[in-house]
Amino acid sequence: MDSLKMFKGYDKVEHNQNHLEDQQQHRNPKPKSLKPFIATISIFTILLVTLTLAFTLIHHNTHSHPQQQLNSLESIRVICNVTRFPDSCLAAISPTNVTDPQSILALSLRASIHALQKLASSLGTAEGGPFADCKEQMDDALSRLNDSLSAVASPPTLTDAKITDVQTWVSAAVTDQETCLDGLKEVGDVASADKMKKLMQRCSEYTSNSLAIVANFPNLLQQFHIPLH
Repeated sequence: MDSLKMFKGYDKVEHNQNHLEDQQQHRNPKPKSLKPFIATISIFTILLVTLTLAFTLIHHNTHSHPQQQLNSLESIRVICNVTRFPDSCLAAISPTNVTDPQSILALSLRASIHALQKLASSLGTAEGGPFADCKEQMDDALSRLNDSLSAVASPPTLTDAKITDVQTWVSAAVTDQETCLDGLKEVGDVASADKMKKLMQRCSEYTSNSLAIVANFPNLLQQFHIPLH
């Protein structure tokens, strides 16, 4: 009996001890690991930063460089639309890979020079003939167009003063061609005037287009979001 009481007493003590341990565990639970929570926050932060950078780049490319959104043909169409002869303008400049107004103006001037050179060559020496004065006018127009091209083709972006100079020179080249025709009409050489008019048609259109582009150049720069220096 004494042994049984001792066993029961021991069992009761052990039970009480286990009960105390359970209470201690409930009072001081093991801390949960923060690693999953930290990992989730890190992933979310990385995604947020990535999306922010992507949005910033897209916004910058869209609003800071809108001219890059236009391909070459679209850019040329926009610029040729300010001219009197847009079809002639497109034919003279296309195809090309340039998209900025200054480069397209340079191509228009080159087309004008090339057409005028062919016309001047077809007149020959023209000494004393009905085309003698026209030859002189064509040479003068070529000189003015070459000066214009030199100003446009040299970097950086055209200044307001250079634009004024180029507009003056190209306008004078247009006047030279008109003076040629007027001179032939004044001497009553209608046949020569008609012939020269046909020969000069392409030159006149190309030069007129170049003049229209340079006259509208500040507005074109604004349209392409390019600052005028």
